[in-house]
Amino acid sequence: MAKIIVVTSGKGGVGKTTSSAAIGTGLALKGHKTVIIDFDVGLRNLDLIMGCERRVVYDFVNVINKEATLSQALIKDKRTKDLFILPASQTRDKDALTIEGVQEVLEELSKEFDYILCDSPAGIEKGAQMALYFADAAIVVTNPEVSSVRDSDRILGILQSKSKRAEENKEPIEEYLLLTRYHPGRVALGEMLSVSDVEDILAIPLLGVIPESEAVLKASNQGTPVILDTASEAGIAYSDAVDRLMGEERPLRFLDVQKKGFIKRLLGG
Repeated sequence: MAKIIVVTSGKGGVGKTTSSAAIGTGLALKGHKTVIIDFDVGLRNLDLIMGCERRVVYDFVNVINKEATLSQALIKDKRTKDLFILPASQTRDKDALTIEGVQEVLEELSKEFDYILCDSPAGIEKGAQMALYFADAAIVVTNPEVSSVRDSDRILGILQSKSKRAEENKEPIEEYLLLTRYHPGRVALGEMLSVSDVEDILAIPLLGVIPESEAVLKASNQGTPVILDTASEAGIAYSDAVDRLMGEERPLRFLDVQKKGFIKRLLGG
């Protein structure tokens, strides 16, 4: 049986789809057969981040409506052999998703895959609740800003009360915090919350801290998961996060302000 992981957030623009792409790719690189499902019906960004938008013929809603089979809709990633993408529809709205339809798709995927990542839309509306309903684990993505953290706290409440596990009084969903767009310099100036501030508020295990990095935007524009950029701080941080998800110990990196070397100071860099 596959492990179903929802990647969620209370607020948009925090790097949720970037994180889904990176973590899904990281799991596949470790030899786990992985599928990422885009639950953001009507917007559809996952295929852009993954660089497979031109290969989309059928989508998640087509499968739910029996207009296509899973094998027709799944897109195999060209770079990572164990990774597949199930894109969202760009022409439907989120009401096209039904609990019964989503369950049927997840059950069929569970027969073949080790991990199913559900890339949730932001917020608490229907699409987001569909994405988290069947989850075994949740990665809550947040920025180190008060509004983002507050909205993430609200998502934790929904995970604990409106998931299938909660309804059936089963073991609760595993919860992990992924802190993105972290800038140590701005934290030092008091312009951002620190890692410990966010941990104190949300009180869930910290999966990783992803530093603010131009590499993320560059990778998105190129349609490449940033975890494949092994020279970038963001790529390394995502790789560490995947290792922690697998139960491995990894020290946190990129939390401190980097001091400029002599040459950089001399050149004003």
